[in-house]
Amino acid sequence: MFVEPRIEKGWIEVICGSMFSGKTEELIRRINRAKIAHQKVVIFKPQIDVRYHERKVVSHNDTQIDSIPVAKSKDILDHIGNAEVVGIDEAQFFDMNLPEVCNLLAEKKVRVILAGLDMDFKGIPFGPMPLLLSMAEYVTKVHAICMQCGGVAGYTFKRIHNEQTVELGEKDLYEARCRTCFNEGMAVIRKQIKMDL
Repeated sequence: MFVEPRIEKGWIEVICGSMFSGKTEELIRRINRAKIAHQKVVIFKPQIDVRYHERKVVSHNDTQIDSIPVAKSKDILDHIGNAEVVGIDEAQFFDMNLPEVCNLLAEKKVRVILAGLDMDFKGIPFGPMPLLLSMAEYVTKVHAICMQCGGVAGYTFKRIHNEQTVELGEKDLYEARCRTCFNEGMAVIRKQIKMDL
C-alpha cells in the first residue's frame, strides 16, 4: 500500500494499470486521506468522461468524489486556486500538455496524483501516460483479474474490435486480461481482419 511521503515539496504520483484494476478507487482513497489531513484538494477529470456522472469521479465500485471536468489539461491551471493536492482521473484521455501542467504544479509545491490506463486496447502506451510515468516520483501499478483465466491482469482487451482508441465503455466493451490471454485474443482479431480482407 502507498504511504504518503513526509516532505514539504511538490511531487507527482501516478497510479496506472488496466481497466478494472482499482486505479480510480486508489486515487479517491489518497484524496480522501489528504482531506482527513485538512489539506486543500481539488480533483479533475476529462470532460469527455460521462460514463457514470458528468461532474463526479466514480470508480467501478461506485465510490464517488466531486470533481471539475475540463476540456484541456491547461484548463486545470485555471481552477487550482490554493490547492495543496491535485487529483487527476483518466489521465490517458488528456492532451500531451498534461505532463507540463503537472510539472508546473509540482514546482509550485503541489502534490499531484494521477490515475490512468498505461496502455490502450492494443497494448500500446496511452496518450501522455508514458511521459507522466517517467517524470513521476512515485508510480503504483495496480492489477485486475484476468476475465479469461483468473490470473493477474495488466492489459485491457477490447471485446468488439474497431480502431477507435478513445471509446468510452465498461464490461460490455472491455475486459481485463493477463499477457497470455491478451495475446491470444489479439491473435484471433488479427486473423479475423486478414479473413475480412
